[in-house]
Amino acid sequence: MSAAPSRFSRLLAMVPYFQARPGIKMSVAAAELGVTEAQLDKDLNQLWVCGLPGGLGGDLIDIEFGGGYVNVHYTAGMDRPLRLTGTEANILLVALRMLLDAQGALDADAIRRAIAKIEEATGASRAVVIDDGADPGEHPSSATIREAVARRRALRIRYYTPSRDEVTERVVDPIRVQVVDSHSYLDAWCRESDGRRLFRFDRVQDADLLDEPARPPADVAAVPISMPTHDQTMPVARIEVDPEALWVIEYYQARPLTEPAGETEPVVAEITYASPDWLARLLQSFGGRVRLISTDEQSREVRGAIAGTAAAARARYAD
Repeated sequence: MSAAPSRFSRLLAMVPYFQARPGIKMSVAAAELGVTEAQLDKDLNQLWVCGLPGGLGGDLIDIEFGGGYVNVHYTAGMDRPLRLTGTEANILLVALRMLLDAQGALDADAIRRAIAKIEEATGASRAVVIDDGADPGEHPSSATIREAVARRRALRIRYYTPSRDEVTERVVDPIRVQVVDSHSYLDAWCRESDGRRLFRFDRVQDADLLDEPARPPADVAAVPISMPTHDQTMPVARIEVDPEALWVIEYYQARPLTEPAGETEPVVAEITYASPDWLARLLQSFGGRVRLISTDEQSREVRGAIAGTAAAARARYAD
């Protein structure tokens, strides 16, 4: 869920909002602005004393809101809605296109209308859309992936897996594009793994469209997938992650077991890994902000690897 607008941004938008709706009822305005009538009354009182120092006539915003209705008599120059910068418009368009790609988008037509309005208002269609139909913020392989999904064609990809720290080549049968935590994923049947997988767009190093149709198992393709899957044959460790390092959970596709309880409380998660040495290097790179809390035999190997590295470092300093 996105955060509500700050009071400052709301106040900046209110004067042109009320100027375009003279005599609007307070209750209607509060509902449209997403605030209570009590909060709206406080905001209007704040606007009423906004202007240049000294509070002289013609400097302050003149706004009338008695009797349950609102009228603006003088805007003090705040007579235009907030405008998106080019960068902000591009970011918004990328997000809307990702939402449009998401399985089960609530109102695809409304999203397309919003995209068209932003492009018309800012000229962003020329700035954002390039020849292959991809967004500039996306990986070059993204256009090929989307084409494969649209045309239902098989793909050959080179894919980086962070938990194994390796790049593999595989042939996949695309099913659909998914959006998970603001990242685009290819939901596909992996022929090498003989299973369904999610491939994050920015980890696909190369993608080649094959001259054969995609043939994912019909019973698999019919069921939506919502979260990244993991190789069940690989070991799993339980870790504790401090708030400032929570990005590691998403990046390495760990599975959170607890919710953030505050700005200082850690989150417990499970992470799949390929070898004790790899996990040991990962944990050491965070300087104590990510900690191993598992106690099984494989976790003891990870602790042993960490202890060995620490002992070797101390020995170098001792020399």
